[in-house]
Amino acid sequence: MKLFLIDFSAMSAKNNFLLFLNISFLLVGCAFLIIHLYTSECLVLSKFNGLTSSSQQGCKALHTLDDFKAKCSYIKSHDPCVSQGYIDYLYLFYCKIGSFPFLGYSLLSLWLLVLFYLLGNTASEYFCSSLESLSRLLKLSPTIAGVTLLSLGNGAPDIFSTIVSFMGSGTCDVGLNTILGGASFVTCVVVGIISISSRKKQIRVNKSAFIRDVCFFLLVLVFLIVILIQGKIDLWGAIAFTSLYIVYVIMVCTSHYHSKNGGEDGERHGNSGNGSDLTIPILTDMENGEGESLVQVKKSCFCLRSSAFCATFLCILEMPLSLPRRLTIPVVCEEKWSKPYAVASVTLAPLLLSSLCKPHHYGIGLSFGIAFGVLAFLKTDNSCPPKKFTFPWLAGGFLMSVTWSYITAQELVGLLVSLGYMCGINPSILALTVLAWGNSLGDLTTNLTMAINGGAEGAQVAISGCYAGPIFITLFGLGLSLVGSCWANYPSFVVMPSDPHLLETLGFLAGGLLWALVVLPVRGMRLDGVLGGGLLVVYIVSLFLRLIQTDGSLSLVNMYK
Repeated sequence: MKLFLIDFSAMSAKNNFLLFLNISFLLVGCAFLIIHLYTSECLVLSKFNGLTSSSQQGCKALHTLDDFKAKCSYIKSHDPCVSQGYIDYLYLFYCKIGSFPFLGYSLLSLWLLVLFYLLGNTASEYFCSSLESLSRLLKLSPTIAGVTLLSLGNGAPDIFSTIVSFMGSGTCDVGLNTILGGASFVTCVVVGIISISSRKKQIRVNKSAFIRDVCFFLLVLVFLIVILIQGKIDLWGAIAFTSLYIVYVIMVCTSHYHSKNGGEDGERHGNSGNGSDLTIPILTDMENGEGESLVQVKKSCFCLRSSAFCATFLCILEMPLSLPRRLTIPVVCEEKWSKPYAVASVTLAPLLLSSLCKPHHYGIGLSFGIAFGVLAFLKTDNSCPPKKFTFPWLAGGFLMSVTWSYITAQELVGLLVSLGYMCGINPSILALTVLAWGNSLGDLTTNLTMAINGGAEGAQVAISGCYAGPIFITLFGLGLSLVGSCWANYPSFVVMPSDPHLLETLGFLAGGLLWALVVLPVRGMRLDGVLGGGLLVVYIVSLFLRLIQTDGSLSLVNMYK
C-alpha cells in the first residue's frame, strides 16, 4: 500500500489535467445527447463555411425579451444569430436547457475549456510537427525558420481565430480584439512578469535586437491605426499590410548575417527552428509528461489494483480528444509512426475534407481515400515512416492540421459570441480577454519557463519571442484575414469596425511598447521591477477602462431570465 501511495503522489498534475479535459468532453457529449433524446426537436446546426445569412442587428433585440421561453421563440423565428461553428448554442441554451441555466453555463464552460485545449494542442502536436519536418526538408536556415515557421506554429491559435472571425457575419471586431488583446497581453503581462521574475539576476537583453523589434512593431501599429481611421481597406492595401512581414524577415536576416551580435541573434532564433522547440511545451508536456504517456503513468499508479482493466479504461478516456485527429492527420515522424494509423489517416482525411464541402463531393473523397489508403498500405513499412516521397505526407499532415485547427477555431469563436449574447457581454470584450488569454497561455508558460530556467540566454529568447510573435500574428494573421475578406469582396472595399475603443486599445499597446523602449536603455538593458511593474500597470489600466466603457456590460439579471 505504501508503494501505491508513492506512485500515486508521483502522478503528473498535467496528466491529471488532460484526463480532466477528456472526462469533460465525455460529460458534455453525453449531456448534449441526453438533451437531444429528451426533447422532440432536433438540434439546430449552423453552416460550417461561416457565410450563413444571419440577422446580426436583429439578434441584439434578444436582450430586451423577458424570459427563456420568449427568447427561444425569437431564436426559432430568426436566422442563426451566430454564423460560426456547427452548433447553434443559443438555440441549445434557450430552447433545450432553458429550465436549468446553471447546468447550461457549466456545460458550455467545460466545452469552452475543451475547445481551447484542442486548438492549442492541435497546433502543438500536429501543426508544429509538420512545420518542423518541412523546415528540415526544405533546409531552411535557423533564422528564417525561427521568424517564419516558429512564429506560425506558436501563433496558429490566434491566426485561425482571427481568420474565422473575419469570415463570419459582423464579427470582424472579434478578430481585431483577439489580435490586439493577445499582443497587449504578451508584450505587457508576459514581459512584465519575466522582468519582475528576473530582477535579481541582473540579466541584460540585446539592445540592437530589442530596439529593432519594438520600433518595427510600433511602425506596424501606426499602419493599423491609419487603416482604422480610414475605416476601409481594399485588396492592394491588405496585401501591402501583410507584406510588411517580409520586410521584417529581411531585417532579421540582415542583422543576423551582418551585425556584430549576429551569432547571438542567430542563436536566439535558431534554437526555435531546428528541433522540437517548434512545439508548445506546456501542451507537449500534457501529452508526454516526462517521457511517459497518460496511460503509462496511470498504469504505474494502479499497478497493484487491476492494472489491465484500469489501463484499458484510462486509454478509452484518453481517446475522445486524440483518436479523431490521429485517424485523420497523417504523421510521419519517427517517434509517432504507426502504419495502421498512417493508412487510416490517408483514407479518412479525404472523407473529412469532402464532408466540409457540398454533398456531391462525398464520392470524390471516398475515391481518393480508398486510393491513398491502398497505396499507403502497399508502400509503407510497419517499423519506420517512409524515407522517400515524404513531402506529400508532410503536405497532407499540414493540410489536415490546418483543417482541424480551423474547425476548432470556428466552434470556439461561435461559442464565445454565443456566450456574449447569453451573458449580455459584448463579444469583442470576450475576444479581448477570454480568447486572447486562452491563446496566449502557451506564450506565458513557454517564455516564463525559458526566462527562469534558461539563464541570460533563456531570458533573451523569451523577450525576443514576446515581440517577434505579436508582430507575426498582427501582420500575417490579421493581414491574411484582410486579404481574404478583400478578395471575397473585390473590387469593393472592406469596411473596418467603427469601434472607437479599438483605437484606445492600440494606444495603450503602443504605450507599453514605448515604456519598454524608454526604460530598458535608461536602465542599462536590465530586466527589473521598474520595467515589469510599469508594463503591468499599463495593461491593467487599459483593460479596466475598456471594461467600464463598453456598453454591453455584464448583466447578472439577464443571465438567468
